[in-house]
Amino acid sequence: MDGKWLAEQFETDRTRLQAVAYRMLGSASEADDAVQEAWLRLSRTDATEVENLSGWLTTVVARVCLDMLRSRKWRREEPLTAEGEFLPDAADPEHEALLAESVGSALLVVLQRLAPAERVAFVLHDLFGVSFEEIAGIVGRSPVAARQLASRARRRVQGAADDDHVADLTRHQAIVEAFFRASRGGDLQGLLAVLDPDVVVYSDKALVRMAAARGVVRGIREVRGAKAVAGKFAGLAQAAQLALIDGVPGAVWAPKGRPRVVFGFTIEDGRITGIELAAEPERISRLNIEILA
Repeated sequence: MDGKWLAEQFETDRTRLQAVAYRMLGSASEADDAVQEAWLRLSRTDATEVENLSGWLTTVVARVCLDMLRSRKWRREEPLTAEGEFLPDAADPEHEALLAESVGSALLVVLQRLAPAERVAFVLHDLFGVSFEEIAGIVGRSPVAARQLASRARRRVQGAADDDHVADLTRHQAIVEAFFRASRGGDLQGLLAVLDPDVVVYSDKALVRMAAARGVVRGIREVRGAKAVAGKFAGLAQAAQLALIDGVPGAVWAPKGRPRVVFGFTIEDGRITGIELAAEPERISRLNIEILA
């Protein structure tokens, strides 16, 4: 593919890519770095195999930004004002001011308080209309979990009070506990009471393989509907332990203290609408897991 044509196509997308990166990073210089990295990766890629160049570039920039956000806790903290607000670096004050004006300084302050995966999911979906299926591949989660990340970020961006957030987590944990009590006791009615009629259970490939290796015939990739899900879990999850997964109530199976399977829950209007079961070691290693007593 002609290099000149490729460069022209990249320049066509540059402004949008810069906007995506800046909203994620809150820094013009870092956004420039992320966009430049996308160009370097494009120049090393056989672009004839890329069906949607704009979508491909957005994915690359988002992944680069996610890595940069995660690395921040290992290096310097971002500068703050005396009031505790984010202060972008000032390598190019004029450029910074123009970008901040287009985004809104208040939004940038709130975005800085989100976890990296939350921030990426919110920015891509709510600000740029990227689908949760695409976001899932970027953040290394399922579409259900990507939707949950964006929903949690949205609540915080919209100014939900800390007390409300704590109350939501408390209610969330109570529902998860009720689910496992019913599951361990084989209580179908108890399970149906906490499951949404259209609940979906999703197991990653690693868990399906694990189940098959153990001769478990219930290792189905996806299960839909409250009755089917209740039947799948009744009498199971005896060894699961309640845990906070990236700060959200869930559970893990952790033989000898090592997390092998993570249970993630999506809860809406007091009922479980999604359960995600993950056993991929690399993915689990990226999660912040705190097993509860």
